[in-house]
Amino acid sequence: MVVSEYFDAHEVHVGMSVGGREMVVSPEDVATYVAGTGTVDLPDTYVPPLLYHSEVYRWFDWYLPNIIGNLHARQEWELFGPMRVGDTVRSHSTVVERYRKRDRVYVVNEVLLTDAEGRWLQRSRTHQSFLAEDPAGEVVVDRERERRTDRRFVVGEGEGDEIPPLERTITQTMCEAFSGPARTYHTDREQAQALGFPDIVVQGMMSICLLSDMLTTRFGFGWQAVGKLDVRLVNVVWVNDALTMHGKVRERLREGTHQRVRLDVWCTKADGTVTTVGTASALE
Repeated sequence: MVVSEYFDAHEVHVGMSVGGREMVVSPEDVATYVAGTGTVDLPDTYVPPLLYHSEVYRWFDWYLPNIIGNLHARQEWELFGPMRVGDTVRSHSTVVERYRKRDRVYVVNEVLLTDAEGRWLQRSRTHQSFLAEDPAGEVVVDRERERRTDRRFVVGEGEGDEIPPLERTITQTMCEAFSGPARTYHTDREQAQALGFPDIVVQGMMSICLLSDMLTTRFGFGWQAVGKLDVRLVNVVWVNDALTMHGKVRERLREGTHQRVRLDVWCTKADGTVTTVGTASALE
Protein backbone atom coordinates (compact mmCIF):
# COMPACT_ATOMS: atom_id res chain seq x y z
CA MET A 1 0.00 0.00 0.00
CA VAL A 2 1.19 3.51 -0.80
CA VAL A 3 0.45 6.60 1.29
CA SER A 4 -2.06 7.96 -1.24
CA GLU A 5 -4.16 4.79 -0.76
CA TYR A 6 -4.08 4.92 3.05
CA PHE A 7 -5.54 8.42 3.47
CA ASP A 8 -8.69 9.90 1.99
CA ALA A 9 -8.22 12.33 -0.87
CA HIS A 10 -7.29 15.81 0.41
CA GLU A 11 -7.01 14.55 4.02
CA VAL A 12 -4.48 16.53 6.07
CA HIS A 13 -2.14 13.93 7.52
CA VAL A 14 1.27 13.59 9.15
CA GLY A 15 3.91 13.28 6.46
CA MET A 16 1.93 15.35 3.96
CA SER A 17 4.27 17.37 1.72
CA VAL A 18 2.70 20.79 1.33
CA GLY A 19 5.00 22.70 -0.99
CA GLY A 20 8.25 24.54 -1.46
CA ARG A 21 10.02 27.06 -3.63
CA GLU A 22 13.34 28.66 -4.46
CA MET A 23 13.91 32.39 -3.93
CA VAL A 24 16.77 34.87 -4.00
CA VAL A 25 17.04 37.11 -0.94
CA SER A 26 16.48 40.67 -2.18
CA PRO A 27 16.57 44.21 -0.78
CA GLU A 28 12.84 44.37 -1.59
CA ASP A 29 12.20 41.41 0.73
CA VAL A 30 14.03 43.22 3.52
CA ALA A 31 12.11 46.45 2.82
CA THR A 32 8.81 44.57 3.11
CA TYR A 33 9.87 43.14 6.45
CA VAL A 34 10.88 46.60 7.68
CA ALA A 35 7.52 48.09 6.63
CA GLY A 36 5.62 45.31 8.36
CA THR A 37 7.51 45.32 11.66
CA GLY A 38 8.53 48.97 11.99
CA THR A 39 12.17 47.92 12.35
CA VAL A 40 14.58 50.83 11.78
CA ASP A 41 18.32 51.58 11.55
CA LEU A 42 19.32 48.24 10.05
CA PRO A 43 22.89 47.78 8.76
CA ASP A 44 23.09 47.63 4.96
CA THR A 45 24.19 43.99 5.01
CA TYR A 46 21.64 42.83 7.59
CA VAL A 47 18.93 40.33 6.68
CA PRO A 48 16.34 39.72 9.41
CA PRO A 49 16.58 36.08 10.53
CA LEU A 50 12.80 35.63 10.21
CA LEU A 51 12.63 37.36 6.82
CA TYR A 52 10.51 34.51 5.45
CA HIS A 53 8.38 34.31 8.58
CA SER A 54 5.20 33.41 6.70
CA GLU A 55 6.56 30.85 4.27
CA VAL A 56 4.33 28.34 6.04
CA TYR A 57 1.28 30.31 4.88
CA ARG A 58 2.14 30.37 1.17
CA TRP A 59 0.10 27.17 0.80
CA PHE A 60 -3.09 26.29 2.66
CA ASP A 61 -3.57 22.65 1.67
CA TRP A 62 -2.61 21.76 5.25
CA TYR A 63 -5.52 23.74 6.75
CA LEU A 64 -8.53 21.82 8.05
CA PRO A 65 -11.88 22.54 6.32
CA ASN A 66 -13.37 24.60 9.17
CA ILE A 67 -11.36 27.83 9.14
CA ILE A 68 -13.82 29.84 11.26
CA GLY A 69 -11.95 30.97 14.38
CA ASN A 70 -8.65 29.34 13.45
CA LEU A 71 -5.65 30.68 15.37
CA HIS A 72 -1.85 30.47 15.39
CA ALA A 73 -1.25 28.78 18.75
CA ARG A 74 2.46 28.00 19.09
CA GLN A 75 5.68 28.67 17.19
CA GLU A 76 9.06 26.98 17.35
CA TRP A 77 12.14 28.27 15.55
CA GLU A 78 15.73 27.06 15.24
CA LEU A 79 18.37 29.10 13.41
CA PHE A 80 21.46 27.44 11.93
CA GLY A 81 23.00 30.18 9.79
CA PRO A 82 22.39 33.74 8.58
CA MET A 83 21.03 34.77 5.19
CA ARG A 84 22.54 37.50 3.02
CA VAL A 85 21.11 39.58 0.21
CA GLY A 86 21.72 37.71 -3.04
CA ASP A 87 21.65 34.24 -1.45
CA THR A 88 19.56 31.52 -3.04
CA VAL A 89 17.26 29.96 -0.45
CA ARG A 90 14.99 26.93 -0.79
CA SER A 91 11.98 26.09 1.35
CA HIS A 92 9.97 22.94 1.95
CA SER A 93 6.84 22.54 4.06
CA THR A 94 5.63 19.27 5.66
CA VAL A 95 2.84 18.35 8.10
CA VAL A 96 4.63 16.70 11.03
CA GLU A 97 1.93 16.37 13.72
CA ARG A 98 -1.81 16.48 14.48
CA TYR A 99 -3.30 16.55 17.97
CA ARG A 100 -6.41 17.66 19.87
CA LYS A 101 -6.83 19.73 23.04
CA ARG A 102 -10.33 20.31 24.38
CA ASP A 103 -12.44 21.89 21.60
CA ARG A 104 -9.60 22.47 19.12
CA VAL A 105 -7.63 20.36 16.67
CA TYR A 106 -4.01 21.35 16.02
CA VAL A 107 -2.00 20.82 12.84
CA VAL A 108 1.78 21.31 12.97
CA ASN A 109 3.57 22.36 9.79
CA GLU A 110 7.37 22.28 9.67
CA VAL A 111 9.20 24.53 7.23
CA LEU A 112 12.84 23.86 6.43
CA LEU A 113 14.95 26.56 4.77
CA THR A 114 18.23 25.56 3.15
CA ASP A 115 20.84 27.32 1.07
CA ALA A 116 21.66 26.43 -2.54
CA GLU A 117 23.94 23.60 -1.38
CA GLY A 118 21.33 22.08 0.90
CA ARG A 119 22.82 23.38 4.16
CA TRP A 120 20.15 24.01 6.77
CA LEU A 121 19.52 27.69 7.52
CA GLN A 122 16.52 27.33 9.80
CA ARG A 123 13.68 25.07 10.83
CA SER A 124 10.33 26.24 12.14
CA ARG A 125 7.20 24.53 13.39
CA THR A 126 3.85 26.30 13.27
CA HIS A 127 1.01 24.96 15.43
CA GLN A 128 -2.30 26.11 13.94
CA SER A 129 -5.52 25.44 15.87
CA PHE A 130 -8.96 24.84 14.39
CA LEU A 131 -12.32 24.55 16.13
CA ALA A 132 -13.39 20.91 16.26
CA GLU A 133 -17.05 21.83 15.77
CA ASP A 134 -18.72 24.40 13.51
CA PRO A 135 -19.47 27.54 15.60
CA ALA A 136 -22.57 28.29 13.45
CA GLY A 137 -21.66 31.87 12.65
CA GLU A 138 -21.04 33.06 16.20
CA VAL A 139 -18.18 35.30 17.32
CA VAL A 140 -15.70 32.69 18.51
CA VAL A 141 -12.97 34.92 19.99
CA ASP A 142 -13.90 38.37 21.29
CA ARG A 143 -12.02 41.10 23.14
CA GLU A 144 -13.34 39.92 26.51
CA ARG A 145 -11.68 36.52 26.18
CA GLU A 146 -8.30 37.84 27.34
CA ARG A 147 -9.87 39.11 30.59
CA ARG A 148 -10.88 35.63 31.72
CA THR A 149 -8.95 34.18 34.63
CA ASP A 150 -7.84 31.23 32.53
CA ARG A 151 -6.20 33.66 30.07
CA ARG A 152 -3.98 35.25 32.75
CA PHE A 153 -0.30 34.28 32.78
CA VAL A 154 2.41 34.95 35.35
CA VAL A 155 5.63 36.07 33.67
CA GLY A 156 8.93 37.68 34.60
CA GLU A 157 9.07 36.58 38.23
CA GLY A 158 12.25 35.43 39.95
CA GLU A 159 15.88 36.35 39.57
CA GLY A 160 17.54 37.19 36.29
CA ASP A 161 18.75 40.13 34.27
CA GLU A 162 16.23 41.69 31.91
CA ILE A 163 17.38 42.53 28.42
CA PRO A 164 16.35 45.82 26.78
CA PRO A 165 12.67 45.60 25.78
CA LEU A 166 11.22 46.45 22.40
CA GLU A 167 8.03 48.49 22.02
CA ARG A 168 5.76 48.73 19.00
CA THR A 169 2.18 49.86 18.31
CA ILE A 170 0.67 47.69 15.58
CA THR A 171 -1.10 49.80 12.97
CA GLN A 172 -3.29 48.68 10.09
CA THR A 173 -0.62 49.93 7.68
CA MET A 174 1.87 47.58 9.32
CA CYS A 175 -0.64 44.71 9.09
CA GLU A 176 -1.16 45.37 5.39
CA ALA A 177 2.59 45.38 4.74
CA PHE A 178 3.23 42.33 6.93
CA SER A 179 0.27 40.16 5.89
CA GLY A 180 -0.94 41.71 2.61
CA PRO A 181 -1.63 42.47 -0.10
CA ALA A 182 -4.62 40.10 0.03
CA ARG A 183 -7.68 41.05 2.08
CA THR A 184 -7.74 38.59 4.98
CA TYR A 185 -8.66 38.62 8.65
CA HIS A 186 -5.12 39.92 9.26
CA THR A 187 -5.64 43.03 7.12
CA ASP A 188 -9.37 43.72 6.83
CA ARG A 189 -12.07 44.14 9.48
CA GLU A 190 -14.90 42.68 7.36
CA GLN A 191 -12.87 39.61 6.59
CA ALA A 192 -12.10 39.21 10.30
CA GLN A 193 -15.78 39.42 11.22
CA ALA A 194 -16.61 36.80 8.59
CA LEU A 195 -14.29 34.39 10.42
CA GLY A 196 -15.75 35.04 13.87
CA PHE A 197 -13.55 37.89 15.13
CA PRO A 198 -14.69 41.44 16.02
CA ASP A 199 -11.68 43.22 14.50
CA ILE A 200 -8.45 42.71 12.55
CA VAL A 201 -6.39 39.91 14.11
CA VAL A 202 -2.71 40.81 13.99
CA GLN A 203 -0.86 37.87 12.47
CA GLY A 204 0.83 35.80 15.15
CA MET A 205 4.13 35.93 13.28
CA MET A 206 4.27 39.68 13.95
CA SER A 207 4.95 39.25 17.67
CA ILE A 208 7.40 36.46 16.92
CA CYS A 209 9.34 38.68 14.52
CA LEU A 210 9.42 41.46 17.10
CA LEU A 211 10.81 39.05 19.68
CA SER A 212 13.45 38.10 17.12
CA ASP A 213 14.28 41.78 16.56
CA MET A 214 14.69 42.27 20.32
CA LEU A 215 17.01 39.24 20.52
CA THR A 216 18.99 40.44 17.49
CA THR A 217 19.56 43.81 19.16
CA ARG A 218 20.85 42.11 22.31
CA PHE A 219 22.80 39.13 20.91
CA GLY A 220 23.56 40.00 17.27
CA PHE A 221 25.16 37.10 15.40
CA GLY A 222 24.68 34.88 18.45
CA TRP A 223 20.95 35.04 17.77
CA GLN A 224 20.95 35.29 13.97
CA ALA A 225 23.04 32.16 13.42
CA VAL A 226 22.29 29.85 16.35
CA GLY A 227 19.16 31.14 18.10
CA LYS A 228 16.25 29.05 19.34
CA LEU A 229 12.69 30.12 20.15
CA ASP A 230 9.62 28.32 21.46
CA VAL A 231 6.57 30.44 22.27
CA ARG A 232 2.84 30.07 22.74
CA LEU A 233 0.44 32.71 21.47
CA VAL A 234 -1.97 32.85 24.38
CA ASN A 235 -4.08 35.94 23.66
CA VAL A 236 -5.06 37.67 20.44
CA VAL A 237 -3.28 40.86 19.37
CA TRP A 238 -5.73 43.29 17.74
CA VAL A 239 -4.92 46.11 15.37
CA ASN A 240 -3.77 49.27 17.22
CA ASP A 241 -2.59 47.32 20.27
CA ALA A 242 0.61 48.69 21.84
CA LEU A 243 3.02 45.83 22.53
CA THR A 244 6.17 45.45 24.59
CA MET A 245 8.58 42.55 24.06
CA HIS A 246 10.42 41.32 27.15
CA GLY A 247 13.28 38.94 27.87
CA LYS A 248 14.81 37.77 31.13
CA VAL A 249 18.00 35.73 31.44
CA ARG A 250 17.52 32.50 33.40
CA GLU A 251 20.88 30.76 32.97
CA ARG A 252 24.14 30.70 31.07
CA LEU A 253 25.69 27.40 30.01
CA ARG A 254 29.08 26.84 28.40
CA GLU A 255 28.77 25.81 24.73
CA GLY A 256 32.17 25.41 23.09
CA THR A 257 33.99 28.75 23.15
CA HIS A 258 30.77 30.63 23.96
CA GLN A 259 27.96 30.66 26.46
CA ARG A 260 24.39 29.80 25.58
CA VAL A 261 22.07 32.24 27.28
CA ARG A 262 18.64 30.84 28.07
CA LEU A 263 15.82 33.31 28.55
CA ASP A 264 12.15 33.59 29.30
CA VAL A 265 10.51 35.79 26.66
CA TRP A 266 7.05 37.27 26.55
CA CYS A 267 4.93 40.01 25.04
CA THR A 268 2.44 42.27 26.83
CA LYS A 269 -0.16 44.83 25.85
CA ALA A 270 -0.33 48.27 27.42
CA ASP A 271 -2.83 47.00 30.05
CA GLY A 272 -0.52 44.14 31.03
CA THR A 273 -2.32 41.40 29.07
CA VAL A 274 0.17 38.69 28.12
CA THR A 275 -0.13 37.72 24.46
CA THR A 276 2.96 35.56 23.89
CA VAL A 277 5.02 33.55 26.35
CA GLY A 278 7.87 31.08 26.04
CA THR A 279 11.61 30.59 25.97
CA ALA A 280 14.55 31.52 23.78
CA SER A 281 18.30 31.07 23.69
CA ALA A 282 21.31 32.60 21.95
CA LEU A 283 25.09 32.57 22.21
CA GLU A 284 27.31 35.27 23.59
